[in-house]
Amino acid sequence: MQILLSSIINHNRKYTELGEVATYIPELSKANKNHLGIYVVTLDGEEYGEGDFDVKFTMQSISKVVTLMLALLDNGPEKVFEKIDMEPTADTFNSISSLETRNPQKPLNPMINSGAIAATSLIYGESCDKKIERILKFTRKITGNKEIGINYDVFRSEKETGHRNRALAYYMRSTGVLTGDVEDILDAYFMQCSIEVTCKDIARIAAMLANNGILPWSGERIIPAQYARIVKTIMVTCGMYDESGEFAVKVGIPGKSGVGGGIMAAVPNRMGIGVFGPALNKKGNSVAGLKVLEELSRELDLSIF
Repeated sequence: MQILLSSIINHNRKYTELGEVATYIPELSKANKNHLGIYVVTLDGEEYGEGDFDVKFTMQSISKVVTLMLALLDNGPEKVFEKIDMEPTADTFNSISSLETRNPQKPLNPMINSGAIAATSLIYGESCDKKIERILKFTRKITGNKEIGINYDVFRSEKETGHRNRALAYYMRSTGVLTGDVEDILDAYFMQCSIEVTCKDIARIAAMLANNGILPWSGERIIPAQYARIVKTIMVTCGMYDESGEFAVKVGIPGKSGVGGGIMAAVPNRMGIGVFGPALNKKGNSVAGLKVLEELSRELDLSIF
């Protein structure tokens, strides 16, 4: 496995030149576009890292998987999906048009920004601080990394430039999808996106999902198997924004990307994978990271289809 990962990283590093780091959140523009790394956690306890796998980056939309799990634990599927649909979309991740044109007027899925903001609002905690405390505690437990925290420079950058997310949230407040203080919910959302991780951390989250909700290294159940199935299914259909269909064809495993450059992928009953490459394509996904996962899936026959 180590030799294979080394070969794949070396073979695909050239693709970092084809993308650009995110600039609409100014703090993310400081990333090194040439970084590329991968970490694999198998369900029988083996772990492998290659390339820039130990470089820290913010979760961004990968955090939507964590908050969906927590929202399900707090509320159950019926209540969550009363507020958020589970349908894929061809619109961009921050689209507002579907909220206006659909009936009922609720977000299409929990992996786009509107749906993720709604999911964060459902997490128990009467304030931003209480919500983010629970999100951090949950993330640390799944990853086994007690040092995980928030990059406050990124948080401030997100809050200062998050006008589209603010518009989405206030629109949902007007239709009853959101209840409570909108700015407080948005602060929690911006903070969850600013949680700092490595490839190892997201590979461990993916390994728990791949193991149907159980931590492979301890045997502890984190979420019910039913919730793990729900999350993995939504990752397949919605996890790569409006590139989810192409990802399903070329890679064929549940995945979730973030504009920080990370991609988290869960191969059911086999392994969790974390990839990092901050050079993005026009749809907000890591250019080289996609190539790495495509080659790894092909070499190890990982597709679930």
